[in-house]
Amino acid sequence: MTGNPPAAPELTVLAETFRLLGDPTRLRILFFCLEEPRSVGDIAASLDLSQSLVSHHLRLLRGARLVRGNRQAKQIFYELADKHVSDMLVDMAHHVGEETTDD
Repeated sequence: MTGNPPAAPELTVLAETFRLLGDPTRLRILFFCLEEPRSVGDIAASLDLSQSLVSHHLRLLRGARLVRGNRQAKQIFYELADKHVSDMLVDMAHHVGEETTDD
């Protein structure tokens, strides 16, 4: 991608995606699903959240194409949608953790 910003429709989608990522609970869910696919029950139990809340957040994240679900028997396991999403999360976490120097 060049230094030119995306066209207006893509900018709107990008802004909405960043808005979704602004919720700490959704970020916790994404980081929890970073290493391996997780079921709603696993996510809820591990993050101490209700299953209905987790399902709500997953629906939003799936709509933004940040996660995808894979059905296995009666359960759906959620994982990050692709390497772009996982790389962005890891990179931003590293960026936030870096020491800052004021110029």
